[in-house]
Amino acid sequence: MKIYIVIGFFFCSLFSFSQEVKAEKLWTLEECIAYAKEKSITVKSVALTLESAQVNYEKSKSMRLPNLMGNLSQNFSNGNTIDPITSSYVSQQINSTSPVLTSSVTLFQGNQLNNQIKQNELLVQQNALYVEEAKNNVALSITESYLQALYSKEAIRIAQNNLTSSEKEVARSKARLDAGTVAMKDYTDAVSQAATNKYTLVSAKNNYAQQLIVLKQLLELSPEDSFDIADLETQNSLVGEIPNKLVVYNQAINNLPEIKAATLSKSISEKGLDITKGAYLPTLSLSGSLGSGYTSVQDANFTDQMNLNFNQRVGLSLSIPIFNRNQTKGQLQLAKINIEKADIESQIVKKALYAKIETSWQNATASVEQLEASKMATDAASESYKLAQKRYELNDLSTTDLIVSQNTFTNAQQNYIQAKYLNILYFQLLQFYQGNEIKL
Repeated sequence: MKIYIVIGFFFCSLFSFSQEVKAEKLWTLEECIAYAKEKSITVKSVALTLESAQVNYEKSKSMRLPNLMGNLSQNFSNGNTIDPITSSYVSQQINSTSPVLTSSVTLFQGNQLNNQIKQNELLVQQNALYVEEAKNNVALSITESYLQALYSKEAIRIAQNNLTSSEKEVARSKARLDAGTVAMKDYTDAVSQAATNKYTLVSAKNNYAQQLIVLKQLLELSPEDSFDIADLETQNSLVGEIPNKLVVYNQAINNLPEIKAATLSKSISEKGLDITKGAYLPTLSLSGSLGSGYTSVQDANFTDQMNLNFNQRVGLSLSIPIFNRNQTKGQLQLAKINIEKADIESQIVKKALYAKIETSWQNATASVEQLEASKMATDAASESYKLAQKRYELNDLSTTDLIVSQNTFTNAQQNYIQAKYLNILYFQLLQFYQGNEIKL
């Protein structure tokens, strides 16, 4: 009875294991992009910079508020001295206590506080755009790596088919060699081709494994996490009509965060100029204090002295800049230079963007023709290889000629899948620049 229980437990475990294997997740491109945007340490690092900008923004807003400081001093003196409470000259031991509350607020500072607040608000907006840019860069890296992995995965299928065909040819050639209908060279050529195709298969599997490592790194997955990607539904992913490159560029100007961030840089620098100009204007501040004190010289007790010595003070102070060794003048010149630099940087970003878009557009256009040509070449090479195989079966073709036909077909297949995935990549880039989601 026990043996049946053990056998039953074994098969249940085996079934459970097989279910786990079947349930292994295959990641789609969309899932990879969404996961990487959330987990990427690059995005998290830029997000922390955004949080710092938000903290600075809140700090600058609080600078409008008055401060409040409390001070409590306890002093002991002996000999000839001045009583800190009564200000009278005495010659004896004195114990004194002085509690004070002080507060001050800046009423006017050349509008520097308001401009600083506005500048920090712009910095928050800019850093939020940098976060979006980081997410976009991750998405592009994932897309490129994912398509490269799909290419490597399809190359495995081609290499496996070639190896299977070569092994059949080796068996057929061995039979003919044993029958004395072919020379040893035909047999060794078949064996050599099979070995070459096996080497190619191993290399293809290694390339695919390397691409999966790259993807896992981009996804921030740990080394022990299992990972594999879903196959591509090719017919739904090939390029349709290539959009006009100027239309793509104009849409990218309006959509991409790096362009908006570059434009904000000029506004931020202009606020910096306004802040610097405020240093030429006077600063008006309001201050006040509440205080009291106790001294051992007086006969009254502590409570009575605290009530008696209670004092209040309110004051206005006006600071007028007259000459600060041309420091403000120099800062003003630097602020103007920063505006010009921000303007130039914005032009550089737009110029680089147009170069990327035009390159992607040219490559997408070329890839369409390359895809059509490689498809025709693959179909023709496939038919030729099938005919060669039939002739080889009829002993009407040498092993060397069959190998040449197979290699031609293999090269055509490789060219086709390369053109196919480049075609998909460049089309997705154009979609991305138009503000559309990357989706296969």
